[in-house]
Amino acid sequence: MSPTEDDRPRPARFAYDRHTWKEIAHLLTNLPVSVVGFVYAVATVAIGAGLSVTVIGLPWLVGGLAGARWLGRSERARARLLLGLRIDEPSPLHVHRQRHGSGLARLWARLKDPVAWRAVLYEFIRLPWGVVTFAVTLVSLVLLWPVLPFVARGLTNADRAMVRGLLSPSDELERRIAELETDRGVVVDTAAADLRRIERDLHDGAQARLVALAMGLGLAKEKLLEDPDAAAVMVDEAHGEVKLALQELRDLARGIHPAILTDRGLDAALSAIASRCTVPVKVSVDVHERPAAAIEGIAYFTVSELLQNVSKHSAARAASVEVWRAEDRLLLQVTDDGRGGASLDGGTGMSGLADRLGAVDGLFVLDSPAGGPTVVTAELPWRTRGQD
Repeated sequence: MSPTEDDRPRPARFAYDRHTWKEIAHLLTNLPVSVVGFVYAVATVAIGAGLSVTVIGLPWLVGGLAGARWLGRSERARARLLLGLRIDEPSPLHVHRQRHGSGLARLWARLKDPVAWRAVLYEFIRLPWGVVTFAVTLVSLVLLWPVLPFVARGLTNADRAMVRGLLSPSDELERRIAELETDRGVVVDTAAADLRRIERDLHDGAQARLVALAMGLGLAKEKLLEDPDAAAVMVDEAHGEVKLALQELRDLARGIHPAILTDRGLDAALSAIASRCTVPVKVSVDVHERPAAAIEGIAYFTVSELLQNVSKHSAARAASVEVWRAEDRLLLQVTDDGRGGASLDGGTGMSGLADRLGAVDGLFVLDSPAGGPTVVTAELPWRTRGQD
């Protein structure tokens, strides 16, 4: 009996799913897309470099690099659509932050854009790869169709590697940008809080005393002829108000930036605030040259706030302040033998100090077990005076 049509074995065939067809479509479009990108990259670099001796050369190159960013974005979109490859978009070029600089500085910032240059490199190497993938995929569709899914997967894996390597944002760079954005917000918030504090201190302190002084002197002037004794008493009270107002203004000025820090440096300034602490404080400053004014000021106010915490919260009998330099870092350590238990969220201003130091690439480490002692170590980047 001859076998019927249903009994005959069916020809073997490979199941092509939608992911395979997307990969094939990506490989077939590589050639036309890479031709466009290669021509654009050559025109950008070659013409821009050739015209760099003229006034239009650098602007041409800058415009070409901006377009290269757009090409990179379109390639990431194509890889996302056809290869299922999710690549985050790089951060935009923040040239607007240099708006107060010269036009040449902004131009140079655009010329150094690493994202755009990596996109140009990607377009350069894509043309030969696009020719290879187009030819291999087209031949495989006709002659090697049973194994084409495996060929397509291997070729598109190479495509994925190129996109990740050249069109992905740098993880370290993006992390650093995010940190700087956060730090900038901390600095702005801190500056605003300091301005509010200064305004409040002026309004509630020296300003109120000066108003009372003006009123007292006005009354004394009216009584000067009628009742000289009462006028003398009023003038004496006004003199006392002047002394108090002057003291409050000195304290306020010291809180903004103490004159002793400007004139004599950290050793003398820290010794001065240690003498005002309610706990005996031993100060040791082993720094042979003065750091940049900004770093010196942050170090001073960090120690000042830590010693205030010692006075208010520690119930300590003794404390110490050590300052020294280790290569490119300025280190501070404040220790007390109090009851301990301090924390970064304990409401003692420690978290604010940690945020301020973090905003300038510093570190803040708190070790305060219950029962003490409390050791606070802070690190600041060292910058030589005159570099800030």
